[in-house]
Amino acid sequence: MSTTGTARPIIRYGTPVLHRPCRPVDTFDDDLAALIDDMFASMYAADGVGLAANQIGVDLRVFVFDCPDETDTNQVGHIVNPTLVLPDLPRELDDDSEGCLSVPGQHADLARPAYAGVVGVDRTGEPVSYDGSGMLARCFQHETDHLDGLVYVDRLPRRTRKKVLKAAGLPTEAPVR
Repeated sequence: MSTTGTARPIIRYGTPVLHRPCRPVDTFDDDLAALIDDMFASMYAADGVGLAANQIGVDLRVFVFDCPDETDTNQVGHIVNPTLVLPDLPRELDDDSEGCLSVPGQHADLARPAYAGVVGVDRTGEPVSYDGSGMLARCFQHETDHLDGLVYVDRLPRRTRKKVLKAAGLPTEAPVR
């Protein structure tokens, strides 16, 4: 997919903006549209399947995705002020490898619900919702976590988290929120 945005550097684990909840978007204007375009450009430049605004240093509740669903068909979209929707308990879990552009080059197995959805609005403030399973469900959960101030390694057992972060050459503890 081509984009008119400008790729921005990806922020790495340990940068404070990654470790605190992002602010809701309350202005739907050309600046927001440009941010979303830049996010797509940044995600594609980094060979990612999803990107949250705080991964390029912007403290706003927005993420973009271009990620395969359970049928291996890429779903492309963006969502502003998302709310994650998970199935009722008990949930089927998908225990698969997960990585993050903010923890480059590293992956670790992490169990997440096999199905997830998000509801929110688009760049113009119109309601949108997406749902899926497989990698797409993992992407929705991963990117919503970012907007809540969590990186996937924060969900790993302490020893595994430290090993992954050390291998990436990153600090082994998140800064205090």
